[in-house]
Amino acid sequence: MLITENTTEQLIPVAIEAFWSTVPPVWNRVKGNVRAIAVEHYDISVEQFHILRHSRRGLTSVSELADVKQISRSAISQAVDILVARGLICRRQNVLDRRNIPLELTESGNALLDTIWEKNRAWMKSRMASLTEPDLHTITAAMEILTRTFVEPAKS
Repeated sequence: MLITENTTEQLIPVAIEAFWSTVPPVWNRVKGNVRAIAVEHYDISVEQFHILRHSRRGLTSVSELADVKQISRSAISQAVDILVARGLICRRQNVLDRRNIPLELTESGNALLDTIWEKNRAWMKSRMASLTEPDLHTITAAMEILTRTFVEPAKS
């Protein structure tokens, strides 16, 4: 099939609709499964899970976490207190600024996140087990195209 500019213009809206009808529901289902693993298997609230996840990504203060989550510092502090008591996060003393108390995941916190992600990957693998090899190649190629289109910087 010869792809013309007119055909491309017609296909772009179809691709956009396919994106919106596919990506958000799939992402919500995967995200929901991660949260369910955290809550049901490890008694970690959704908020506590987010604190662990964001801490791993480098957010190290209650203020940063509150800003990202758009909730009060006191609510974050309460969740952090529980995570500290469970040995999943620790507070580090900042010798240069005693008011700044950075948060850091403990070995147990890191191990817990690793386990949650591993369980989620196993769930995803079980969901994809019935796919054919061509289907898996198509999904992989589509993900590469989406990354190239939306994540990687545009080339000038």
